[in-house]
Amino acid sequence: MTNAGSRAGDEVVQLYIRDEVSSVTRPIKELKGFERVSIKAGETRTVTFQIGPEELPFYNREMKRIVEPGTFKIMVGPNSADLTSVPLEVK
Repeated sequence: MTNAGSRAGDEVVQLYIRDEVSSVTRPIKELKGFERVSIKAGETRTVTFQIGPEELPFYNREMKRIVEPGTFKIMVGPNSADLTSVPLEVK
């Protein structure tokens, strides 16, 4: 992210995950992480999130916590509307 303004500021970067196809109804976007970043005027910063198996499970119909294989959409941005996304394939 880049602060194109003339003053320092803060930004909250949010991480959302969506399971594209699952055996039960899932939310369109699940907030899985966020980081508040202070950024100086004109500065560019990179925010990194680690995504592991602990961010992907859900409860199936038998109330077992599982991760199903398939495609997940990883979305990152300053709010839930302005997001950049990439696919993640789980086998």
